[in-house]
Amino acid sequence: MEYILSATMSAVGMMLGLAFLGIGIGLGIMGARVAEAIGRNPETKSDVVQGVMIVAIVLAVLLLVLFAFVFLLLFFNPLTV
Repeated sequence: MEYILSATMSAVGMMLGLAFLGIGIGLGIMGARVAEAIGRNPETKSDVVQGVMIVAIVLAVLLLVLFAFVFLLLFFNPLTV
């Protein structure tokens, strides 16, 4: 029983850590590309920023879904039945 709970805790930590790492790296690369695109063609700034905001909102929603899954694993673990 303790082994299952400790494995669940380590899996939750790895999931959250890798998710935040991936989102951080992805948003950093995307921000660099956006700055480059706006620098090359400044009159398309509003279109580029609107697209970036849509992508950032989708990433935030996916992160909230991950949190819901993590809380499901923490409090209603199907392996401990």
